[in-house]
Amino acid sequence: MTQTSDAVNVAVRAVTIMGTGTRADIEAVTHQDMVNREAIDEPPACRGTGPDAVWATALWLRSAFADLHHEPHEVVAEGDLVVIHTTMSGRHTGPFVVYDENASVKHAFAPTGRTFAVTQTHWVRMRDGLCIEHWANRDDMGMGEQLGWVPPTPRYLLKCLRAKREAVRADKVAR
Repeated sequence: MTQTSDAVNVAVRAVTIMGTGTRADIEAVTHQDMVNREAIDEPPACRGTGPDAVWATALWLRSAFADLHHEPHEVVAEGDLVVIHTTMSGRHTGPFVVYDENASVKHAFAPTGRTFAVTQTHWVRMRDGLCIEHWANRDDMGMGEQLGWVPPTPRYLLKCLRAKREAVRADKVAR
């Protein structure tokens, strides 16, 4: 196996285990200095570096989406960069809580029970055979439309308001 194919395998594995992998799986593909550039909208625990932060992101996603799955379609590698085009799918079974730049609850999308499937492109920088940096392009609008977030009904807005209040309370208790 070449160094490029090793990097591709590790990067693809890093994306696909977000839905079902164990903590040990994440540690096996994550550099100690790993930074997720998408964590700005995620809970405080996701904003750090290394396997702890990546594991926190996986748990955050899993708390909102059952049956979370990434299906890779195309992968391109050049130098230390691997780009993976995927479809992410799942079912919205828990509140999806989004945070602001100060790590405070910004929005909470109440569970709808609906399924979704949206394309994403994940960019993964590699170092020492492990993932050290991640950022993504996602179809958040498509996901929101499939899950009934966009356009919201008045009833759904009330559910989201209730979910946000609960998330703010839980966040205060956690701090």
